[in-house]
Amino acid sequence: MGKNVLIIGASGDIGLAIAKQLASDGFHLLLHFNKHNNGFKSLRENINDECILTEIKADLSHVDGIRFLLSQLVFPVDAIIIASGRAHHSLFQDSVEDEMDEMLTLHVKAPWMIVNHLLPPMIQKKKGTIIFITSIWGDVGASNEVMYSSVKGAQNSFVKALAKEVAMSDISVNAISPGFIDTKMNHHLSEEEKQAIVSHIPMNRAGSPDEIAHTVRFLMDEKSKYIQGEIININGAW
Repeated sequence: MGKNVLIIGASGDIGLAIAKQLASDGFHLLLHFNKHNNGFKSLRENINDECILTEIKADLSHVDGIRFLLSQLVFPVDAIIIASGRAHHSLFQDSVEDEMDEMLTLHVKAPWMIVNHLLPPMIQKKKGTIIFITSIWGDVGASNEVMYSSVKGAQNSFVKALAKEVAMSDISVNAISPGFIDTKMNHHLSEEEKQAIVSHIPMNRAGSPDEIAHTVRFLMDEKSKYIQGEIININGAW
């Protein structure tokens, strides 16, 4: 393939699955992480080291971290995958301003700044792919996750709007909206809570990170270019 793909949030379960999928298909990877970098060890053991162009550690919930990330992007980028995120579980009335600022910066401002930085070369080349991993809560909302639902909804709106703006430049912009996926983000739930959620999913199971990664690979294919501005739901009909 030879394409360079920037994966934001590459050390999360979904990010790692995407990295493994794309590496196996010959893409070159620029991997961003913040805290969970242990998964990179198994990633390096299972893929060709030549697939990884760089690894960048940066906290994107603060503007300084975003600017540091951008300063480290010395390779051209053909595709951007935004897979980073952090859940926030609380009653909205218990939320404080610092938490609001961090959630907005991580999920909204960071993607804005990253795409804004990398979009001009894509437009010049008339080629590029941008994929967001959002959430079912960005569509239907969730109590006790009001801020997370809000920022994921903002990502969905950004995808739909930007897709219209850059379509003439042959740049595809889409999102994948996972439902209940078996990842670290859901490990705070008890087994009883997990089973209660699964009982409402018609397929009667949680999804896997590999299923998200497979859809990313589908959207990366040149034959998928006419898919534009879509929010693809992967939720077992939940």
